[in-house]
Amino acid sequence: MTTLAHWALDYPSTTLGRALLVHADCIAWLGRIEHESIHAIVTDPPYGVKEYNPDQIEKRTHGKGGIWRIPPAFDGSIRAPLPRFTALNSKERELMRCFFTEWGELALKALVPGGHLFIATNAFLSQLVFSALVASGWEFRGELIRLVRTFRGGDRPKNAEEEFSEVCSLPRSAYEPWGIFRKPLPKGMKLSDCLRVYGTGGLRRISPDQPFTDVILSERTSRTERQIADHPSLKPQSFLRRVVHAALPLGTGVLLDPFMGSGSTIAAAESLGYSSIGVERIGTYYDLSIQAIPKLVHVAEDHWSEQLSLDTMLS
Repeated sequence: MTTLAHWALDYPSTTLGRALLVHADCIAWLGRIEHESIHAIVTDPPYGVKEYNPDQIEKRTHGKGGIWRIPPAFDGSIRAPLPRFTALNSKERELMRCFFTEWGELALKALVPGGHLFIATNAFLSQLVFSALVASGWEFRGELIRLVRTFRGGDRPKNAEEEFSEVCSLPRSAYEPWGIFRKPLPKGMKLSDCLRVYGTGGLRRISPDQPFTDVILSERTSRTERQIADHPSLKPQSFLRRVVHAALPLGTGVLLDPFMGSGSTIAAAESLGYSSIGVERIGTYYDLSIQAIPKLVHVAEDHWSEQLSLDTMLS
């Protein structure tokens, strides 16, 4: 088992099995850790612009909207509050680009050569996030498409729903794009060499006969998991285990989620026996993750084998 305690530095931290949870701002934390010490990153950022600012969280809590879509209804269906990214103006989009360029540079330094980054986005913002990461030095390796019918998009014009009842501002989303990036291999090094030296460079196959694929059929997060971890962007364990499994090609190394939230990615890593580090700056979510991770590991145990069986049938 990898000892992770030294990665906590002087930040508050908790150890759960093979996982280390750190209560810190990931920009500050990434700037302090040892270079080339992490082997993979799997994360779903809040995009660092405004939806998790204290004033916006307060508006969401009291049902007053702000950037959050409230009331959470879609043609009579109930949904959790989600950020309206179309509400970002040009200045805020530029701030987002600058944030991901800076974050991308720090994350790149933290990873060993050949390490992969899986990063969740949405169809509206993916081009901005992906271009910023490429500008910071990452090698774009493609997209992972999570096929899932969500409640994002499809809204009628705000405050004019009845007047323009046959119009939607964006198509309703039926997929979630995840960017796949890799830290470039050292000059002259082949993939096989990188695997031998760093244990990175490729993606772990589902089985000896089946490679990892870039389209995953996924359900929405179950009510059981949402009751365990009340986070607005919680992803299902059945999906996250697929991604986390692929991120460490030899099944060894340290996986990082620098935007841990309620700990769903860390739970997926823990269920697979991977060493992992989760970093979260919001105290409420950090505290929640300590309680949620062991429970998410437990409730998800059957989903992984079920999804593997589905892949086998479709191949």
